[in-house]
Amino acid sequence: MKKALPPYVYRRKGGLYYYERRGHKSQRIHAEPGTREFALEYAKILNGVQPAPVGKTFKALVKSYRESKRYAKLAPRTARDYEKVLAWVEAKLGDKDATKIQRKDVIRARDANADAARFASYIVQVLRILMEHAIDLGWRQAHDNPAKGVELIKADTDEREAWPVEKIEAFRAAADGRTLLIFELCLGTGQRIGDVLRMRWDDIEDGGIKVRQGKTGARLWLPLTARLREVLDATPRRGLTICAWGNAGKPTSYRGAADMVMKVRKKIGAEAWDLHGLRYAAAAELAALGCDDGTIQAITGHKTLAMVARYAGPARQKARAKKAQEMRE
Repeated sequence: MKKALPPYVYRRKGGLYYYERRGHKSQRIHAEPGTREFALEYAKILNGVQPAPVGKTFKALVKSYRESKRYAKLAPRTARDYEKVLAWVEAKLGDKDATKIQRKDVIRARDANADAARFASYIVQVLRILMEHAIDLGWRQAHDNPAKGVELIKADTDEREAWPVEKIEAFRAAADGRTLLIFELCLGTGQRIGDVLRMRWDDIEDGGIKVRQGKTGARLWLPLTARLREVLDATPRRGLTICAWGNAGKPTSYRGAADMVMKVRKKIGAEAWDLHGLRYAAAAELAALGCDDGTIQAITGHKTLAMVARYAGPARQKARAKKAQEMRE
């Protein structure tokens, strides 16, 4: 017996089903008649809901982006941050049409995640990049990026502060071994903890150390301070990385480093200053010594002078104020 089909649905060559009605665009129905999926597709067509074009879903867009040169150029740290949002896009938007998203949809997605300000802002940033990739693929018209210009959500958190001199000296007096080594590497080089933990003994040359920043990809050579040289000279070589530990020379993990440093921070009452604050402290120390922003940037490796000025500003203002007051006396 011939299978009964709903109005305007026809079975075509190859067993494919189409919705065909005079004055309307022909549309393929992918599900098998008699199933729940078929009923849903048919209902959407009757209600004017257009299915996403095959191959132009967010899931397909994310897959294409991951295979692109744009993605391959990302620093490992940035790629890890982006992956959290890409997974969210696949879960929330996967089967939706990437050519139809509008600015209001981007804002709605941002606001729905506003409780996690950093993640909400990353949603906007990653959608902006995905839309640029969609333009490159020809899925959207040039300059048709609905995420471009959407405001990010500023995290409601206190600004990090540079470690004060008295807390730095207190830490040095209370710490030893690997804990002191990690502390001095962070302060002496002005680098992020992730980059510090990847530093190798064979990176040291000509009285300095070579660094490739995980976040920016910047390649730097940094001269060692006298205090850092002293600590390095007293450190046994247990593995390839400078902060390696144990007989097997196992690299120190981020969590391990943070826990060791936190133990001393609690002991000296320095819970308010974290490991990243040592990067601020390095910039502040250089600013207090009279270094300009470009010179400080050569050490910290910041991409912009604006970021350097943000780190060094308070210390520079303090140094200048002292000099001004001395001139008054």
